Amino acid sequence: MRAGEREIGRRHAGLLRPGSISALLGLVLVAGCKPVGPNYSRPTLTAPPAYKETGASSVVPPPPSPDGGGWQKANPSDGMLKGKWWEIYQDPQLNQLEERIATDNQGLHQALETYLAAQDQVKSARSALFPTLSAGPGVSRNRVSQNEPLFNRASNPNYGEFSVTAQGSWEPDFWGRIRRTVEAAHENAQASAADMAAVNLSLQATMATDYFQLRGLDSETRLLKQTITDLENQLDLTDRRLKGGVATEVDVAQARTELETTRAQLVDVGVARAQYEHAVGTIANYTLAGFSIPFSPLDLDLPKVPLGVPSQLLERRPDIAAAERRTAAANAQIGIAVSAFYPTISLTGQGGFESTHGGTWIQGPSALWSLGASAAQLLFDAGQRHALTDQARHQYEAQASGYRNAIFMAFQDVEDQLSGLRILEQESGVEQKAVASAQHSYDVSNQRYKGGVTSYLEVLTAETTLIQNQRTAIDLEARQFVDSVALVRSLGGGWDSTQLPK
Repeated sequence: MRAGEREIGRRHAGLLRPGSISALLGLVLVAGCKPVGPNYSRPTLTAPPAYKETGASSVVPPPPSPDGGGWQKANPSDGMLKGKWWEIYQDPQLNQLEERIATDNQGLHQALETYLAAQDQVKSARSALFPTLSAGPGVSRNRVSQNEPLFNRASNPNYGEFSVTAQGSWEPDFWGRIRRTVEAAHENAQASAADMAAVNLSLQATMATDYFQLRGLDSETRLLKQTITDLENQLDLTDRRLKGGVATEVDVAQARTELETTRAQLVDVGVARAQYEHAVGTIANYTLAGFSIPFSPLDLDLPKVPLGVPSQLLERRPDIAAAERRTAAANAQIGIAVSAFYPTISLTGQGGFESTHGGTWIQGPSALWSLGASAAQLLFDAGQRHALTDQARHQYEAQASGYRNAIFMAFQDVEDQLSGLRILEQESGVEQKAVASAQHSYDVSNQRYKGGVTSYLEVLTAETTLIQNQRTAIDLEARQFVDSVALVRSLGGGWDSTQLPK
């Protein structure tokens, strides 16, 4: 008997009996049992019944609780912003800039690729649920030692071997280790999707904030240019009065000083405007050398932002969703750690054709096949599995605490923006009265100066006070728009957790 024939004989001798095959099929069936480890349950946290700060007129509070009953579970989309939230400001230029973020911003593209990589990790983990198969032909020329104990002197020591075989192996997911791994990968992919949504929301909010800051500076620029025109007229009047012997050289010098000071302030505003323009262009991924925003004073009405009930916040903030998904992934890791206490069961199989002659290669007598099963149980590891399981449990608790903390910080964020809008609205109302009073004081002082009743110093003082109050009023208006955007961001924009991939 040649060596190849002896090998075939050994393989056929190791074939499993029908009873053994039934046992293997039984293992396949029980592979669908419930995976070990705890099933995930979202950490509990009770949202407050209402927000503390709801006094600003630019905020739409939620409807009152219905009579005779408590709140029903909030739908994440009820009474909230949807989709392109920036359209509430009714600014076509802002709409155009915001639209470019989704298609052109490289930071968002980076977050997208990170999410796609996490999706691929899910597919990779899921592949372990299925058998691995391989196949290939083999051709060899061999010589058997004539001095080996079983060599037949009458046979030819040289022989050829032709084979084509397929091998398969499978580790049934009896204890759920693979399913828990897929579960963890899936939850991490969802967390990555929420991270991408958080990056997108942050970019959108930063874009709107910088844009409104720029438009506030344009309003300030318009005020300063108008003031410069008035000061030029004041200087001309003072100079003519000097020539007429009514004014003094001190009056002319004071008028010229105020004019040049205001011109310097105008130049200084241009520095900040250029920086905001660069920031907007960078977020929108424009080439800065050819990008500019036209002169656009902030002549807009502050829109009303729908607030919704506090419980909706848990479903609309992408950072909260990401923290919750990572908590679920950490829970799955506990099951993975627990599965190490159970035996590893593997199934293997092989089949094909093998012959010493090419002419009989693919024939019935040349067929071979084998099935096998093995189980391995780790008996001693010096406490490693217990340590890894405890580590997984502690990491889950850490993630759960991080999830709750994200919720606490989110509620603080919303309350901060609500109080900011309320206080700025009050401050703006008071400042408008200050502007009106300063304007009246300036008008009276200017008339007194023209009538020769007072010196130019009184006019200069009143005008300086007026300009300061007007610039403060413009700054407060811009800050209200900035805080409005911040409130939208803190409420989650137009996103909610239903947009997470399934």
